[in-house]
Amino acid sequence: MSQTPSILGRIGRTPLSEITRLDTGRCRLFVKHEEQNPSGSIKDRVALSMILAAEKSGALRPGGTIVEATAGNTGLGLAVVGAAKGYQVVLVIPDKMSQEKVFHIRALGACVHITRSDVNKGHPEYYQDLAARLASEIPGAYYINQFQNPANPLAHERTTGPEIWDQMAHDVDAFVCGVGSGGTITGLGRFFAQVQSGAEAVLADPKGSILAEYTRTGHLGVAGSWAVEGIGEDFIPEVADLSRVRHAYTIPDIESFETARLLLREEGILAGSSSGTLVAAALRYCREQKEPKRVVTLICDSGNKYLSKMYNDFWMADQGYIPRLHSGDLRDLISRRHDRGEVVSVGPGDSLLTAYQRMRVSDISQLPVLEDGRIVGILDESDLLMNLHSQPERFRDPVKSAMINGLEKVAPDTSFRDLLEVFDRGHVAIVEEENRFLGLVTRTDVLSHLRRTLP
Repeated sequence: MSQTPSILGRIGRTPLSEITRLDTGRCRLFVKHEEQNPSGSIKDRVALSMILAAEKSGALRPGGTIVEATAGNTGLGLAVVGAAKGYQVVLVIPDKMSQEKVFHIRALGACVHITRSDVNKGHPEYYQDLAARLASEIPGAYYINQFQNPANPLAHERTTGPEIWDQMAHDVDAFVCGVGSGGTITGLGRFFAQVQSGAEAVLADPKGSILAEYTRTGHLGVAGSWAVEGIGEDFIPEVADLSRVRHAYTIPDIESFETARLLLREEGILAGSSSGTLVAAALRYCREQKEPKRVVTLICDSGNKYLSKMYNDFWMADQGYIPRLHSGDLRDLISRRHDRGEVVSVGPGDSLLTAYQRMRVSDISQLPVLEDGRIVGILDESDLLMNLHSQPERFRDPVKSAMINGLEKVAPDTSFRDLLEVFDRGHVAIVEEENRFLGLVTRTDVLSHLRRTLP
């Protein structure tokens, strides 16, 4: 029996396909399906390359611990390869990363430290600084450090580049990459410099990152924030060689998300958020060309990792990426509309166990109780706890035995001051119009609405 799972032999050799239904101008645009690697991302290549290099150098010994700072996908790759080779894996991940990635990593047996995503390099909770500190404190630990590890770009120079070259029939006019650690654009740049020096390196960068502006002006600006995961930086990674970049596009989050969702609808490709950035930049580049060119970019990871975020209409609307109908009253604050079939609810005759399960599945803390389309009560976690803490058998009791039926109903044109008074009385606002239940408004809904109004 082999000592390592054969799944590691599935890393690399991913397929390539052409984009046929999106407007690519005079160009032909191809995408390499890195989401088909074992953990669902291009980072499996890097993880295997860095671990093999660490073993060869003696920096990583049997039974050792791998420590890394990661946006999630490198961590997934390290968790897959590390588990296959018998290493412990400790990962530091910024808190803006999708829960799907975190759950996947933990299911692989890795230890996850969630840290702040709103601090910069030099802060003790910055993810790279925290990972370096953990590596110094854990006996037998090796900080693999993708941002400075030469085995990172080497993986793409030796595998990704040659695969693209062969799949594109030795004819590539431009390749489009993002930069997280910088390994992909560096490795591909080195490879294409050897085989087709005229191939243009195109950088796709989230708005808020400093990298695109740096390639255009040489100036290190001040980083902002962005929601796309895995690419964009507030510094220049040590392994990143941006000298071959000939074009750089700054892509806002909304364009990245819309492009990824369009890619799914039109091409059937379920891609992650950074892939949306890359494809958006590739489309911009293609549409600007005056002559036909053969362009290739990457589907960096699977959209399965983002189902709760950019493929979730509610999340997109809450973040302001999907416009809401504007009514000019409390209807603008309702996050889930009953008349649109968006409200999770229970009936008064349903069991408390049913109510509890709906809360957990939908990740909500309170439920409207509806009967014949009318709201007759509210049930929240505190109501459940008060009724069940000493009598768990009451899970079988009906919702009407625990719900609150003293309801605060307001009309859509209720003033903001009156709404705040409802909250001061410890209630949620039940918005009704002509006795029709429209939805609930909570403190969180008001805060989300106010955040969306920021310029």
